[in-house]
Amino acid sequence: MYLNLKPGKVEDFTKLVNTEILPTLKQQDGFRNQFTLIDGQRVLGISMWDNRAHAEKYETAVYPEIMRKLTPFIDGTPKVERFDVAASTLGA
Repeated sequence: MYLNLKPGKVEDFTKLVNTEILPTLKQQDGFRNQFTLIDGQRVLGISMWDNRAHAEKYETAVYPEIMRKLTPFIDGTPKVERFDVAASTLGA
């Protein structure tokens, strides 16, 4: 997911990710890992799932609630893209 933060919201966004978003993700079936990269106001979030079905279930069942929590911190509409993993050391 790509998104832009509102000015002055990086610290609040980071706290929300660590205290609410990550714990919620860890409870989802098939969730493996999350990387949140921040460069100024730009954010790239990469979540890893066991398979596409688990990721799609999250997108329909939980993602809307996550976005509701993030809305006060983001500027514009996040862009979500899906990729398949070609290679990984995750779990190795």
